[in-house]
Formats: sequence, structure tokens, C-alpha cells
Amino acid sequence: MSPHLGVLALQGAFREHRLRLEILGARVREVRLPADLEGLQGLVLPGGESTTIAGLMTAAGLWDPIRAFHAAGGALWGSCAGLILLAREVEGAPPQFGRQDRLALLDATARRNAFGRQADSFRVPLQIRGLDAPFPAVFIRAPVIERPGPSVEVLAEYGGRAVLVRQGRLLACAFHPELTADARLHELFLRLVAAPVPT
Repeated sequence: MSPHLGVLALQGAFREHRLRLEILGARVREVRLPADLEGLQGLVLPGGESTTIAGLMTAAGLWDPIRAFHAAGGALWGSCAGLILLAREVEGAPPQFGRQDRLALLDATARRNAFGRQADSFRVPLQIRGLDAPFPAVFIRAPVIERPGPSVEVLAEYGGRAVLVRQGRLLACAFHPELTADARLHELFLRLVAAPVPT
């Protein structure tokens, strides 16, 4: 049976993630409310504006339901802004936003806008552990992953800094894999979803 996945659809590049997953054969639901998590095996937190997504999550009452979804075995994948939402700590938030809301599930610190602003966006062939050819990574106002804990496996680095990590049933990347035609990271997430849930 094809996996049943969700994509957080409050803001950002959720449609692109949905398309990539559906092409790979997954059933995909757009998640906007806690009830939308029912029956899902995995959830993608897409790129976008992390402070905007965080505010919309608060309004929808999604923080605790997503934490409970993960605690019950649901896999989570955060890309760019989604990585920021997953991180234990967040640095570099504008002062007017105060402390960045987050799920605090990934044992690492996310530093916002670590590669510059929108005008500094770039695309680079990225060597990723387990892939036989470089991945065309698109960095747009990208964060970076700092101080990963002992349970965090670094799968890719750029400029000596971690940009793709895995921790149990969590996957997090600093770039936008949904903005390329290369589906290998979406395939990686599907394998993570299909893996046995630790007891």
C-alpha cells in the first residue's frame, strides 16, 4: 500500500513537495488543522517564512499535535523554514520577533539566514552521503545546522557546515529539494517513513 503523507500547507512551497511525493506514488494530504494529521505516516514541513508559518501554527493549534504525531511514530521532514521549526534552538531571529517558536525535536541549533538574504540565493551540486551523484541543492535565505547532538547524523555539509541531517524519524535540510526535478531526497524520506518504528 502506498504511504499516506501530509504536507503542512499554511505557507511556503508545500505544493511543490506534494507534487514530488505524489509522482513517487504517495497519497498526500494538505495539513492545516490538527485533525488533518489523522492516519498519516509522515509529515513534511516545507520551506517558506518560518516566523509566518510559526504564527499560523499557533493560530491553528498545531504545535502539540505535531509533537504527539512524532512521539507516536510519525516521521517528520523539515526543509529550510521547516528545519528551523524542528530545531531545539534557533539563532538569528530578528529582534522584533523575539524568541522563535519551534517544535524543539531536532537536537541541533538552526541559525537563520546563514548564507545571506534572498539576493544571495544560489544553487550548488551537493555531495550527500548515500547518493551516488551530487544533488542540485537550492539555497534561498537558508539556515545552517549548528551544534548537532550525538544522535544527529550529518548527511551533507556545505562550506564545512551541516546542511542535511537525520535523527531517528526526523530529516532536516537547509535547502529546497522541492524546487528541483531531482526526487532523491523525497525518496529518502519515503524510506524513512517505511522504516520500522523503534519500540
